[in-house]
Amino acid sequence: MSALGEPGVGVLVFLETVFPPIPSEVVLPLAGFLAQQGRMQVLLVLALATLASYLGAVLLYGLGARLGEERVVNVLSKLPLVDREDFERSARWFERHGRAAVFFGRLIPGVRSLISLPAGAEHMPLGTFTVFTVAGSLLWNLLLVGFGFLLGTQYHLVDRYSQYLDVVLYVALAAFVGWLIIRRVRRRRHP
Repeated sequence: MSALGEPGVGVLVFLETVFPPIPSEVVLPLAGFLAQQGRMQVLLVLALATLASYLGAVLLYGLGARLGEERVVNVLSKLPLVDREDFERSARWFERHGRAAVFFGRLIPGVRSLISLPAGAEHMPLGTFTVFTVAGSLLWNLLLVGFGFLLGTQYHLVDRYSQYLDVVLYVALAAFVGWLIIRRVRRRRHP
């Protein structure tokens, strides 16, 4: 993460927004931790992460507006580890909650990225979409980067237990990917 710097954080957050299985819950706290250590600038991390979230959301919004929700869902649900049900859940949430879904959807894993598709398909005004997307993304990024920044004050503990934290992160990531694969296989067997 140190080698990637603040622009790398932005790239990772953009990819997380467009391809939901990449977890911002790992990237942003680590960036906050590095910012607390003086190896990154916290405001630049927040600005680039929020901009990247917005750009990824606008890309998906544009796809939804151009192709329509059903065609986008059909294409994107063929991606590895992405399920049609995830898209459908986001669409239902948007139908029920509209603008609030765009804001609060940025705070919910899985929905965070995908809420842009129904917003685009329903032709939500781009200005409204922008305001709620940026506000929700900034809050999410602030929470995660802030968590990592606060954790940085306990550097001596992190340093002492970092090898265990690495193992926990790898196991959690492997479990998450395993769960996505198992879910995908089960759904193909039992449509």
